[in-house]
Amino acid sequence: MSTSEAKKSSLPGRRRLFNIASQTFSSLQIYPNFRRLWISNLFFFGGVWTHTLILGWLVFDLTNSAFLTGVFTAARLAPMMLGPLSGVISDRFNRVKLLLVASVWAWAAIVVIAILVSIGRASFGAVLVGGLCIGLAQSPSQPARFALVFNFVGRKNLNNANALNSIVLNMTQVLGPALGGAMIAVFGIAASLWISSLWYVVSFIALWKLKDEGIPAPHVEHEPIMQMLSDGLKAVFSSQLTKAVLLVTFAANVLLWPIYQGFMPVFAEVSLGLDASGLGWLMACSGIGGLVGSLTIATLGDIRFKGALFVIGTAIWAISWIVFASVASTGAIPWSFALMGLVGLTSAPFGVLQSTLLLMMTEQGVQGRVMGIQELTIGIMPLSTLGLGAIAELTGIAGVAQINGILLILFLAVLVVRVPTLLRYSGIQPQK
Repeated sequence: MSTSEAKKSSLPGRRRLFNIASQTFSSLQIYPNFRRLWISNLFFFGGVWTHTLILGWLVFDLTNSAFLTGVFTAARLAPMMLGPLSGVISDRFNRVKLLLVASVWAWAAIVVIAILVSIGRASFGAVLVGGLCIGLAQSPSQPARFALVFNFVGRKNLNNANALNSIVLNMTQVLGPALGGAMIAVFGIAASLWISSLWYVVSFIALWKLKDEGIPAPHVEHEPIMQMLSDGLKAVFSSQLTKAVLLVTFAANVLLWPIYQGFMPVFAEVSLGLDASGLGWLMACSGIGGLVGSLTIATLGDIRFKGALFVIGTAIWAISWIVFASVASTGAIPWSFALMGLVGLTSAPFGVLQSTLLLMMTEQGVQGRVMGIQELTIGIMPLSTLGLGAIAELTGIAGVAQINGILLILFLAVLVVRVPTLLRYSGIQPQK
């Protein structure tokens, strides 16, 4: 075969790859405002995940206690309990400006902690307060982030855009922990905090051109706050489907997400004997798996039976946690890294579709409040973290993960029996 013939034969394959890539990243190509939001989210959550590892490692290093590590995580996540109020704020004020304020606040909180570490005054109490301040930057801004996606891309491209947002989370789970662990090993904790504070600066710059976007409807500005809260609750609890989705979110954030958010340093150091760099790469494996899963969902586009993928994917994710915890407890490092990648891969349907389903099931005027109520169901995590930390002190974190994975599977089975329509939900509007 000649060179020209070989080039011609490769063209269809290249064209297919180009079409797949175009479909996967279509929302970024078509909507410039979403692209700016996506870049800002990338750097904001890059900072969040980097600091999740650095501060978690710092707390465990200071205290050598799984329970106090859980207390720190609970403090960092406690602002999620403000979810309904955050949703009202998202529907009432300029959403982009809320995100700009969040970036400045997060930067300031990290700089203060970095100063305390640099001068040797970083006690557990100080880091605890710092974690709470970082949570106040992240959690109350979440409803605005989700609602802006719908504002910028609309209903048809929502699944693709949310999958791309999930890719942000997974990319930062790869880059953030890996960089955090590497920086601790090379520069120490203080320098790592100073360097990683720049994540939020870039996030702010990326959003600045959108500062006049995300303005709510004029009538909302004068609507009583309690009435707005009531309307948001009605939007959720008047539908069996929205209640079912929120129950799955609630169960997952009681049983399994606290383990990933708060206790991976315990898995790494106690079960696997890893240092900070090893912990970073362990969490990076989860991020790589989640990245692959989210890319797959983005490529599929506006798929049918989103409800079935959401429920079944969450069940498989729970099974992956059971297997990972069993293997990690034996100290098998290579298998543990591989299985953490599987945990990330199987988390993608839950991570992408919980928000997609809720946004599709509710009216646009109350979406910020609905996302705020979702944030509240996630906000149970701090309380759950405290309980799981106390249990882990007695039984070990691996046993907690195994039991909770089984409980989540049983819960999903009962939910499917009670709300079978969730499995058939597609969210695709009929053609007119």
